[in-house]
Amino acid sequence: MDQTLGYLREILANYTEEYPVSKHLYDRIDRQAFSSEGEFVRTLSYEESRFLNHILQEEIRYSNEERDEIRARQLNEVYELLI
Repeated sequence: MDQTLGYLREILANYTEEYPVSKHLYDRIDRQAFSSEGEFVRTLSYEESRFLNHILQEEIRYSNEERDEIRARQLNEVYELLI
């Protein structure tokens, strides 16, 4: 699994109980062998993109606060693909 998708899967796990869309995305990453985050983003519906756009902003901010530059950069790559 692509490392960026691994980070994305990890943060989605934090939202699966509250948001069904998060569980759906988590399962999709788990089941399908995406070669890149770009390939994954191209499969998203409008609702899924909106959800990721919302949570990624917060998760990137948190990663920066924790000085986890690698994680912040990789999550930002996904965020940029959504815009």
